[in-house]
Amino acid sequence: NNPSTSTSSSSSSGEDSPSTEDSPGCSGLGKAVKRKMDEVVQPLDMYSSVANKMMRKMGYQPGTGLGREKQGRVDIVPASEQRGRRGLGLKIKALNKDVVIDWEDEKPPSAEEVVDWFPPYDGGMPEKGEMEAWADVGKKKLVIDDETLFCDNGVLKTVLECKSIFDDLEGQEMRKARMRSNPYETIRGGIFLNRAAMKMANMDSILDFMFTQPKCLGNNEILYFADVCAGPGGFSEYILWKKKWRAKGFGFTLKGPNDFKLGDFFAANSEFFEPHYGVNGIDGNGDIMNTSNLEEFQDFVLTNTNEKGVHFVMADGGFSVEGQENIQEILTKQLLMCQIVCALSILRVGGNFVLKTFDLFTPFSNGLIYLLRIAFENVAIYKPVTSRPANSERYAVCQGYRDEDRQLFNYLIEINDQMNEFKKSSVNQDVKAVVPLEILTGDQEFFNYMKTSNESIAKEQCKGLAKIHAFTKDRSLRETKQAQVRLECLKKWQVPDRVRSAPQKTDVSSLFYKLTGLKEPHANSESKMLTSDNLLSSIRGVFNYKCYVSSVNSSILVSMGGSYIFLWNKNNRRWLNLTQLKCLIPRDTILEVEIAQELKGESKGQHRVTTIHIVDALFLAGDDMRALNYAERMQSAAIFAEAIRKPSCKHLNLVRTKEIFRLEDAGKIFTQLKLKTVKGGGSIPRPCYEITNSDLCFVPRGIVFVRTSQDPWSMEYSRSQNRKYFFNMRTNESVFECPPDFNAPYDICSTSRLIWEWRDGVKVHPDQQHHRVNNISTDQLLNFVRSKLP
Repeated sequence: NNPSTSTSSSSSSGEDSPSTEDSPGCSGLGKAVKRKMDEVVQPLDMYSSVANKMMRKMGYQPGTGLGREKQGRVDIVPASEQRGRRGLGLKIKALNKDVVIDWEDEKPPSAEEVVDWFPPYDGGMPEKGEMEAWADVGKKKLVIDDETLFCDNGVLKTVLECKSIFDDLEGQEMRKARMRSNPYETIRGGIFLNRAAMKMANMDSILDFMFTQPKCLGNNEILYFADVCAGPGGFSEYILWKKKWRAKGFGFTLKGPNDFKLGDFFAANSEFFEPHYGVNGIDGNGDIMNTSNLEEFQDFVLTNTNEKGVHFVMADGGFSVEGQENIQEILTKQLLMCQIVCALSILRVGGNFVLKTFDLFTPFSNGLIYLLRIAFENVAIYKPVTSRPANSERYAVCQGYRDEDRQLFNYLIEINDQMNEFKKSSVNQDVKAVVPLEILTGDQEFFNYMKTSNESIAKEQCKGLAKIHAFTKDRSLRETKQAQVRLECLKKWQVPDRVRSAPQKTDVSSLFYKLTGLKEPHANSESKMLTSDNLLSSIRGVFNYKCYVSSVNSSILVSMGGSYIFLWNKNNRRWLNLTQLKCLIPRDTILEVEIAQELKGESKGQHRVTTIHIVDALFLAGDDMRALNYAERMQSAAIFAEAIRKPSCKHLNLVRTKEIFRLEDAGKIFTQLKLKTVKGGGSIPRPCYEITNSDLCFVPRGIVFVRTSQDPWSMEYSRSQNRKYFFNMRTNESVFECPPDFNAPYDICSTSRLIWEWRDGVKVHPDQQHHRVNNISTDQLLNFVRSKLP
């Protein structure tokens, strides 16, 4: 029975209410009975009305038993103190201990947070020789209670005592109390894989979206990021949910049960994420404390980001320290350092970094934070509200990477080699510091910040632990603002308040209809053929067209996610499952493509590679692109193709966009045509189009011209103003600003295409021997274009 409900329960029923004393006509006998009832109820007033009523019916009198002769037990039988799956009669020491911390003065829960940044570091980058003398090697240390330089002795002692109280509790008891006591607990993972994803949503919002919208990210540039020691991948799921197809992630974590679980990404498309495990790539072990793995991952990331590096790095490493929670900082020191090493090796200038840490009491940990302060323009130690108040977790947030020569990376990777040598030799030696203590304490701004931060977080942690302890002892206690706080936080972080659910399964026809509103792709007529007779009448203004080199007829491709991709067969009017292609394309994607045969090498040594060439984009991972102009659609498709490219998976077929030219620049196409002997194509060399920045080529069937303007507008050139302008053919209006209805959407572009086919007899390369008169020649096309230019 719950004592806290006795008052309201006893007054809820007229039968048990004492108000009859004041009723009209109440006799003296009735008052005497009422006084007798009060005597009976008084000893039981701490119990519910139901318990009182039951005892009265059994004839209970204070101080006597319930037997016929008033015999039997007089004192009240205590409630069972049995907790968890323990032996009967076992006393749990933690429940009898008192925590001398007042948790009731905790800060009221709120979605508003303040991040306290370090004062900017105004010193220069230390020289290599200077840093080499910084490392301090000494006897390995496995105690933390004497680390009182960066935290007050009393505060450190209290937090260690608070942690130790829970040693005798079962995990389930602790979790249940934590669930009821933490006002932010019910936020959980929301629509995401786990709570880590929601932490990233929390931090990204509070830090002005410095991760999903970093200052170093250019316009129309893919967002490159790395997720380090972060399986199963909650951090990445949030980033990919937020950025969709505009981001590409590189993952580096330990292979095994805690690996990335990409199949569990329900909120985002995992096709934009590529794990790598160091030496041997996807077949490596992912041990970040192995220097060779770090160097291999650095090479992989830089190679696939044009040697620039990623825009930001997330590091969420940790491992179980059950039973040794008080020395977690010491046990995880090398892991913490190696995550920093990894970030410093792959970040681009101006990039950002977020690193999970735990206690920061030792000189070693503080030295690492000091190096981060040197490497970045802004640094803060920050504990988001999604990080449970009772744990020692916090995050080092770093903005604006500035170590262009990666000097600090080179220094710390040597420290890592030294620590690995100590582990191999089993000597009782360790690296105790990476920055001399006199430098850490001599920088008063740094020292004061770290001491204040450590003590502030430790005090809040003690309150959180004390609150859990109180909620463990009294299971009737419950935090009442959880629902309200959840709604406030999700709204501020711009995350929908929905339950996580797997994408609905459907068939390709239903998916196509859901996205486009059409039962099947339009039965567009084939592109109009260009000949020498209709060239002048077909192309209306060279500034209105873009072009690309075609290899085969195009068709509509739909992806249902992963390797489930389908191609529309125009002849049979049905979808074909492209099982012969090995591609990973995100769900809800619709493209117009050519399935091209790219060639590598020549003659008998030549081999073919099947590649998907994107010629237009309708939907990219659910985003409707059809209303955008052709240049924007193709630019977006190029970002999309780069984001799903997985160079470590050699078995996958490549997806690339066509190289698009303005018609006025069509002459550039012919500089990329080379005569080559094609395997299976006879002994006569054929024109082959060489793909830019590649050793591959393909045999073209001709050039497709795409009209990018729509009636009644046309782009023309003003000789007097020496600039292009827009002319309305219906009203004869001329304007220099692009009209909102000038650009053609997908439907118009797809139905107004022209093609110049390079059939037998068309001379497109100067070394070809003959040309038929009725076909357009290269010179004829280029002369036509030149005649329209100023």
